[in-house]
Amino acid sequence: MSFPADRPRRLRSSPAMRRLVAETHVQPSQLVLPMFVAEGRTEVRAISSMPGVVQHTRDSARRAYAEAAELGLGGVMLFGLPERKDAQGSGALDPDGILNVALADARAEVGDDLLVMADLCLDEFTDHGHCGVLDDRGRVDNDTTLGLYAQMGVVQAESGAHVVAPSGMMDGQVGVIRAALDEAGHDETVILAYAAKYASAFYGPFREAVDSSLQGDRKTYQQDPANGREAIREVLLDIEEGADMVMVKPALSYLDLIADVRAAVDVPVAAYNISGELAMVEAAAANGWIDRERAIDEIIVSIRRAGADVVLTYWATEVATRLRAQ
Repeated sequence: MSFPADRPRRLRSSPAMRRLVAETHVQPSQLVLPMFVAEGRTEVRAISSMPGVVQHTRDSARRAYAEAAELGLGGVMLFGLPERKDAQGSGALDPDGILNVALADARAEVGDDLLVMADLCLDEFTDHGHCGVLDDRGRVDNDTTLGLYAQMGVVQAESGAHVVAPSGMMDGQVGVIRAALDEAGHDETVILAYAAKYASAFYGPFREAVDSSLQGDRKTYQQDPANGREAIREVLLDIEEGADMVMVKPALSYLDLIADVRAAVDVPVAAYNISGELAMVEAAAANGWIDRERAIDEIIVSIRRAGADVVLTYWATEVATRLRAQ
């Protein structure tokens, strides 16, 4: 029997060796925790389709911000759940609206020790559940929505957001938000653009998380899952308009797009490990079909390996806690 000239197994021979030659690493500072803060709630509410994830009260959210900072997470991404909605999503523009007071709470709690990020979209605030306002034919009105996004970005910055993250996939959204922020003196506020956001089946549990009022679907503004080259076009347009960072969402079904975007741009790339991805793992683990912790770690590593500098994940606190214990 001839002796193999190459023996790659040597570099897998022990835990110490595998750690030494690992090509991809996950650090708490690369993780962002998405959080839901509900207006008027006095007790946290578990989200049945997202085990371990809750709708926070303002008080429970403050404790979560402090924990995230103590663990060294990169940031928190806040979503607000208002008690009342209307066709214009006016609660999103109200400085005393739930998202904006949650941003102020977070900034007061952590200062600059943790990045406070704001989802910039109208869908949680509209009674029809779309990411923009509707015209008289019931279609999402792109250009009218842009004016509201610009106002929303300024209010979020004034409420304490370090980062605003437009997620509505309206054409031109980054440019109008950047111009409004700069004009209002918030030229240091970062824009993390949901640049390649797909109309995905994996958002299902998120609808429960935000008490969605969605009527119809979002296929006229979110991207078609069949299209990859289009994602690069969207990303490059957002960077041209002033995006400081770009995001691919979802993550697991679009690892190829994360890699393509990483190769195409020189700004930080984020990816969102979304609700349906969490739900599948939690359901399979609850049935004893997979090793839950190993599956979570493998997913996060795969997103990083594909090229994401930043990973938004509901497991951020758990993963960071385990990393610190290693």
